Amino acid sequence: KISTTRTRESSGLYTVSSTLFTHVTREDRNSLYHCTVHYWLRGQRRVVESQRVNVTVFYPAQHVKLQVMPSSTVVKEGDDVKLVCEADGNPAPVFSFYKRELEDSWQDLTSLADTNSGVLNLHDVNKSSSGLYRCQTLDLDDMRQLEKDVELVVNYIEGVHVKMEPSSPLHEGDSVKLSCDAHSPVALNYQWRDEKDRKVAEGNHLFLSNLTFETSSNFSCKVIAPSVPGLERSKQVAVAVQGKPRIVAISSPLYVQQDEVVNLTCKAIAFPRPSVHWNVNGTAHEYIENQHIASNLTVRVNHDLLRAGAMCRVSNALGVSEKHIQLLDQKTPESKGVIIVAIIVCILVVAVLGSVIYFLHKKGKIPCGRAGKQDITKPEARKDKIVVEVKSDKLSEEAGLLQGANGEKRPATDQVGQSVVHCPS
Repeated sequence: KISTTRTRESSGLYTVSSTLFTHVTREDRNSLYHCTVHYWLRGQRRVVESQRVNVTVFYPAQHVKLQVMPSSTVVKEGDDVKLVCEADGNPAPVFSFYKRELEDSWQDLTSLADTNSGVLNLHDVNKSSSGLYRCQTLDLDDMRQLEKDVELVVNYIEGVHVKMEPSSPLHEGDSVKLSCDAHSPVALNYQWRDEKDRKVAEGNHLFLSNLTFETSSNFSCKVIAPSVPGLERSKQVAVAVQGKPRIVAISSPLYVQQDEVVNLTCKAIAFPRPSVHWNVNGTAHEYIENQHIASNLTVRVNHDLLRAGAMCRVSNALGVSEKHIQLLDQKTPESKGVIIVAIIVCILVVAVLGSVIYFLHKKGKIPCGRAGKQDITKPEARKDKIVVEVKSDKLSEEAGLLQGANGEKRPATDQVGQSVVHCPS
């Protein structure tokens, strides 16, 4: 209904008023209203519009929606979840939240929710958080009540258990089988990792054979849910190999000097934990790392220690191992210097001798070749060779020195062979 009035003032101006009466509905909640004034000025039609206004419409709720936020991801243990309840009434109704415990029993969670905004926050959810949730609304105008349910599924992994067969004490050379099991509403994958978090196998079984102290370690079974990103659990198991100690490192031989303070080192591996003993007196320090034990003995070198050495003895309940450390007398720096000087002198002498031989060879003082011994009475020589006879000026003296076994002197010509040098013509 529209009513319009027009009033002419004493000044000659007109006042025009128009009033609209209408029944609004739910569909008018977003409507904008305005009016227009049409008039003539100097023969032209003019229009003026008013500002647009919205009419606040109150109406009861007809629909309720309840959803889990964030709705784009699956829920896993440890997540924070929001249950958001929305109604289409104005003003917003009062919200109440419930969780079904038994068949017909509901737990009231309204005290944990923001009843005005319709949000229920669940922090660090777990397996017990799964279930059916309900949101109820109450319209205070007509006291109408609406409700909506939603199922919350919290994915989890529980009961991770690692079994070792045999479970009895293990010794070096034994074999062992590790089995891993877990419970979850989704499919699971299994991985085995070592102490350094390196993957060593896949599947829920791990076989270890020919065990040694070095392979003794803490293994972990990692259980992963591929369909739920970030959902995984781990369980560790210790594979302890028992046996008598085995010495793996020792400082022998060790070069020392008289009255010198030295450190003797002995490192062993064993389980149960062994003890280390020395047969000489000194200050000992022990260091333990995993299955290894290391002992450092600080001792002053004397004549007896230098002669007999030291003995490292490692023992536990399963046996004893021992090793001898040999101490060797280290040469003094002066002796080392003399040896070095002698070596340098020998090198220089050899170098000089080589230079002299090379110089004589270049000057022709050394024959270029030698064909062996020939008889000096041989009358002919090859035409393409030059035969040179080398005779000693002291032939008689040499002949007198060359005697037979019976003391008789032999002719010099019979004793001295002639060296014949053949040179290319």
